[in-house]
Amino acid sequence: MISNQPTVDDKQIERLPMTTPTQLQILQATLAKIGPEAFTAEDYNPGLIRHIVLFQYAPDATAEQRGQVVERFLALEDACRRKSGARYLISIETGVQTSGEGADKGLNQGFIVTLKSEGDRNHYVGTPVVVDPAYYDPAHQAYKDFIKPLVSNVLVFDFPVEQQTYLRATPA
Repeated sequence: MISNQPTVDDKQIERLPMTTPTQLQILQATLAKIGPEAFTAEDYNPGLIRHIVLFQYAPDATAEQRGQVVERFLALEDACRRKSGARYLISIETGVQTSGEGADKGLNQGFIVTLKSEGDRNHYVGTPVVVDPAYYDPAHQAYKDFIKPLVSNVLVFDFPVEQQTYLRATPA
């Protein structure tokens, strides 16, 4: 079928301006508007948040170092605290990549952190959004510094839990 619509080639697409802001830009604008105290407050936008982190280990990371990456990540559940001393991470889960779908993009290790609000997530994540150390968790920042030489790729994906299903026992 022949169309009278003009076509756009790849070079034209590359020149199109990016008008949609990234999530980082949206979060930075929100932070600038409401300030770091409100942005990182535990009651800021309450609701479960899943913070998914996927690592590709550096080729020279030893089995012992990989073990330390996991051990220290899991230790964040207790180490991450508000200034009041209260813990704020609901849970941390981890496991190695076992899918046979071929879509792992070389990622080896996965973690799922559950938090109870966007404010807790913002406090936990810190940089590059929250740059004032008074408003982010130093334990998580120390962990990020520790893993830098041990991972070659990191993917982070956060989402608010909008729907959940649970396995329900069915009568025999």
